Amino acid sequence: MFQIGSYIIDSQVILAPMAGVTDQPFRQLCKRMGAGLVVSEMVTSDTRLWKSRKSAFRLNHNGESEPRSVQIAGGDPEMMAHAAAMNVERGAQIIDINMGCPAKKVCNKAAGSALLKDEPLVKDILNTVVKAVDVPVTLKIRTGWDQDNRNGLTVAKIAEDAGIQALAVHGRTRRCGYKGTAEYDTIASIADAISIPVFANGDITSPEKAEWVLKHTDCSAVMIGRAAQGQPWLFREIDHYLRTGTILPPPSLVEIREILLAHLQELHSFYGDYMGVRIARKHVGWYLQNQPNGSSFRKQFNIIETAADQAAAIEKYFDEALANNVAA
Repeated sequence: MFQIGSYIIDSQVILAPMAGVTDQPFRQLCKRMGAGLVVSEMVTSDTRLWKSRKSAFRLNHNGESEPRSVQIAGGDPEMMAHAAAMNVERGAQIIDINMGCPAKKVCNKAAGSALLKDEPLVKDILNTVVKAVDVPVTLKIRTGWDQDNRNGLTVAKIAEDAGIQALAVHGRTRRCGYKGTAEYDTIASIADAISIPVFANGDITSPEKAEWVLKHTDCSAVMIGRAAQGQPWLFREIDHYLRTGTILPPPSLVEIREILLAHLQELHSFYGDYMGVRIARKHVGWYLQNQPNGSSFRKQFNIIETAADQAAAIEKYFDEALANNVAA
């Protein structure tokens, strides 16, 4: 259990913000499956771009459970402050600042982890955003720019001094991207140096690994990103293990079918048939990547054009999988 502002978070497992993944249907699913906090996809701080269809979906928080955490990205302090205030008006209850994204299209705009190169600008952005809103502000960073410039500890202290209420640290530098292994020692030194909650992020794929990382880093929580794609029940498994020390059995094929069909319905409902059908394809690919005949089914699934046909195809796939399971 830890606290962000007045919000008490009763699970030590958090969903990381991921562009193109942590949309409203996925966030709500992960929350139901045991995530203590979920964070939205990155929203640009350039409010002139909010009229786009993509931004309209990213800015929609209708019916979401509290606290609603929205991540913003940009490199201009005043624009970031304005975007934070506008998101609060639209229902955000926590503002998260992105200084961790390694994507070139983000870093080339001097945003995301590119900001770590400019500590005075980091300080200016954090101070300006914190002063602009009356909700808690959190921050996501990497350990530094590259192996020779690991300034995560310095940035963490700047963040605490600016009034940031919690800090997520991905245990890689900007240059590492997602390669190599996460630097938990660096995360541990950051958690030791500041008094606000710190969340360890990177390579946490199992309940046992989550427990080890929490003990090793002395962080308040672990943040799960790519490992949750296609297996949102990982939050439930980690949360249960941290509370009880026992491993939950993996979900049955029947439960996976129920979770996937419900997720599919939410995607179709949220985005409408045309976009929902297309966005569902990548999620179905993740769910079935380790299932029998998953890759061959995915090729057929990716050419299906209607929501009803997608649902029927999933039903048929699992009916056959269950029949084969019984036969085996």
